[in-house]
Amino acid sequence: MYRFAKAAVNLTGQAARQARHGSTAPPDFHQKYGNGLMVGGMVFCTAVWGYVLTQTGITWNLSPIGKVMPKPWREPEE
Repeated sequence: MYRFAKAAVNLTGQAARQARHGSTAPPDFHQKYGNGLMVGGMVFCTAVWGYVLTQTGITWNLSPIGKVMPKPWREPEE
């Protein structure tokens, strides 16, 4: 447990130092690539879900209303 606590304290200290001194990415990274990455991710996600919804043949069973019929009640045998 001591090793885990020591490692956790070290990681939080490292994160605090990095936040104080900044990250290693150049300051204009998000200005250059931020919108492109967002649009690319959105296109990728839309394409994957479009494929899953239309081509995989998964039966989604959205609503059982009108599809599930109760079994007829059976009278007890005498």
